[in-house]
Amino acid sequence: MKFLVQTSYTDEGFKGLLKEGASKRQEAVEQAVKSIGGTLEGIYWAMSENDVIFIVDVPGATNLLALGQTARATGALTGGTKLTVLFSAEEVDKVIKMTPTYRPPGK
Repeated sequence: MKFLVQTSYTDEGFKGLLKEGASKRQEAVEQAVKSIGGTLEGIYWAMSENDVIFIVDVPGATNLLALGQTARATGALTGGTKLTVLFSAEEVDKVIKMTPTYRPPGK
């Protein structure tokens, strides 16, 4: 499963980034994602409401949840992390062909 992850650093996290540099943080994130069976497809730092944004491919959402809890427990990240599931064109094409049955409430 591919996810877009958007998060922000605490003051302590920023201090660590300034000390290590972005390349070292990228290596650390790559290793962390690898440890849960995934791959880091890209990491970006931004001047927005989120300090760092990355795209990962992981076996499942629970793997990413485990990593997120571990990272947050260090105190380097804020609690406002956003996860977005990403779908390829091929996956969306499969969804379009599905015809689930559904009854709206009250009908």
